[in-house]
This record gives sequence, C-alpha cells and structure tokens, in this order.
Amino acid sequence: MTSKPKNTRANLVPCFAYRDPNAAIKWLKAAFSFKEHSRFEDKGRVVHAELSFGNGMIMLGVWDPKSPFGRFLIHPSDVEGKQTQAPYIIVEDAEATYVDVKAAMVKGGEMLIDIHTADYGGRGFTCSDPEGHIWSIGEYDPWAQ
Repeated sequence: MTSKPKNTRANLVPCFAYRDPNAAIKWLKAAFSFKEHSRFEDKGRVVHAELSFGNGMIMLGVWDPKSPFGRFLIHPSDVEGKQTQAPYIIVEDAEATYVDVKAAMVKGGEMLIDIHTADYGGRGFTCSDPEGHIWSIGEYDPWAQ
C-alpha cells in the first residue's frame, strides 16, 4: 500500500448488497445490536446505509447488478450461499449475542456453526442473515494476542 491509512475509528468498512436493505437493517439491528449511523433513501428504499458497532462500521445498500459497483457483485442466493468473505464481529459476551441472534432468526437467517469454544480461544458461532450473508461472532480478539 502506498499511503498510510487515515486515522479514523475504523480503517476497514465492509460493504454489503441486499435485495431488501430495509429488512436487512432491521434484522442486523435486532440480531447484532448495530446502531444506524446514516441512511439515504430513494422512494422509500435504502440505497446506502451505514451501521456502526463499537468502533466498527458496515455499509450496505440495495443490490443492483446494473450499477457501476453492483455489476461486480453477486447475491449469495445466486451462488448457493457461497461467499468469498465473512466478517467477524468481536463481542464481550458471545452467549448473550447468540440468544439475540437466535431470537432474530424468527425473521430468517440460519445458524451455520453452533456456539463453541475455538481452539485458538474465545467462544463464538457463525450464522447467515435472511439474505444469506455469512457472519461470525465471538469473543476472540486478535488484537489481544
């Protein structure tokens, strides 16, 4: 990398494309306790939103395969749920978050790897949201190593 990263809360902000970003925001807030930082809509549909979690953030919007950015993305449901990335959310209490996520699953999503203690430390689990994006959540903190 040729330049030093800007000193900001988070230097890495994953972006997600959803077919129904309004529903996704609702689910992500209920499941993971994301806070809505900003929302930009067009005719009631979210075209861009920013959700924060601690000092981290994600960006999301409506998936449009014809847009300049969207043409490089594919929705998980179009590739049998496969992914090339999956964010890891560091939490203080994986058991409590697991309970919240299981409760949010009445609106969709799936538990992919049940809660367990990892060989490298920390408890965690992996799930998918209602549109198939994969999330890992746990207590393991790579910065503490």
